[in-house]
Amino acid sequence: MAKVTVRIPTPLRPLVGGRAELMLEGDSVGEVLSELCAANADFREQLFDSEGQLRNFVNIYVNDRNVRDLEGEQTALMDGEQLDIVPSIAGGAPAGSQPAGNGGGATVADELTPGEIHRYVRHLTMPEVGLAGQKKLKGASVVLIGAGGLGSPAALYLVAAGVGRLGIVDHDAVDITNLQRQILYGTSSVGRSKLESARERLHDLNPEVEVETFEVRLTSENALDVMGGFDIVVDGSDNFPTRYLVSDASVLLGMPSVYGAIFRFDGQASVFGMPGGPCYRCLFREPPPAGLVPNCVEAGVLGVLPGIVGTIQATETVKLILGTGESLSGRLLLIDAMRMEFRTVSIRKDPECPACGEHPTITELIDYEAFCGLASVETNGAGDVPQIEVEELEAALDADEPLAILDVREPYEWVICNLGHRGARLIPEGELVARLNEIDPKVRLVVHCHSGGRSTKAVEFLRQAGYTNAFNLRGGISAWAKRIDTEMATY
Repeated sequence: MAKVTVRIPTPLRPLVGGRAELMLEGDSVGEVLSELCAANADFREQLFDSEGQLRNFVNIYVNDRNVRDLEGEQTALMDGEQLDIVPSIAGGAPAGSQPAGNGGGATVADELTPGEIHRYVRHLTMPEVGLAGQKKLKGASVVLIGAGGLGSPAALYLVAAGVGRLGIVDHDAVDITNLQRQILYGTSSVGRSKLESARERLHDLNPEVEVETFEVRLTSENALDVMGGFDIVVDGSDNFPTRYLVSDASVLLGMPSVYGAIFRFDGQASVFGMPGGPCYRCLFREPPPAGLVPNCVEAGVLGVLPGIVGTIQATETVKLILGTGESLSGRLLLIDAMRMEFRTVSIRKDPECPACGEHPTITELIDYEAFCGLASVETNGAGDVPQIEVEELEAALDADEPLAILDVREPYEWVICNLGHRGARLIPEGELVARLNEIDPKVRLVVHCHSGGRSTKAVEFLRQAGYTNAFNLRGGISAWAKRIDTEMATY
């Protein structure tokens, strides 16, 4: 049997004892994956659906080829080959000419002013940019979705480069937990509108650039209007509904989308929507089920990683405007900051893609919360699981009603904030099966995590195991901090 190296992405490494690579044997991709799942049972849910089919939000590469473009799980393997597992993470062409935006294009602007010539002198001395290239930058317009971890470095470098007009879409205020990675802001910005603070910082960096702000949440109702007035969209979002929305809108508008995504120590970057190139749906046809993939709030992210990925997004954007170099269209850049390794794998334009394929079925924007399995932001995907509001829990505790509080987060989250002073105990979700004997099935049980996703799954499991008095705390400890104990630390 062939001996192959299986590379494990950071989000899945806890399932294999933290290892980045495994040496496995098998004459085909299917045999190797079967061996992987047999030795690591939790991998099966990540890779296969209930019918045993490879999930659409996971891609398997042999060397740099997607097995979907080969013979699927029957793809034969030889000694020494490398197999990569590439999952979708939230919250991302060959050398081409100009981007196909519909907002006027990267047209040559008026002559540069003496002040601009002085400001951009390091560009002007580069033959790949020069005076003509700097005029293209001045005449270009870019819209940035999200002014957070990815958007901060992208905005700073696009404005510093002299992109003529930058639109920024965000509706949040600056929180102190943002400052670990969102370098647009400082301590004095905490509590202020992100866009207000960003506009001031960017104007100070380069007053020659027009900064247009949209203090709204991007939705199916406004996306085409917001994005339609620009040449290129930079996706700095951190959730799957917005990511699919941006991709579909960019396809409908005929504009390139510069993608980036981060998770703990892993990053991804690419360019979608170029003529003849793939879109995000060509790579990940559908999102993971709600709650299966933790977001950065729950899982964390290395503070400098969005700086790397956001800067790469800015680089790709500048290259598209200049019409120089080879973009990441048709390729997915994979960044493993733990190993400090950069690799690219190929992305094929899918002729059956519902957005950009030969016979597209997505001809207008859809309900992306529903598409991603989120009934609404407030429900946290709780479905039919019995729930209790934080106000109800507080009243029950104040009345000394008999109940138990179970926190299914991780120990590092408990350290940040917890309800231990109200009697809560910590049993991480992954330890529930082994520690069921520690939970009294006769006592009313309120289960919580950070925002409700993991505790929903925990309550489902507990009730199936006979704990019929288990309830999910809607909104988790995040809701408790917002509505009950406003002095509690948040993350």
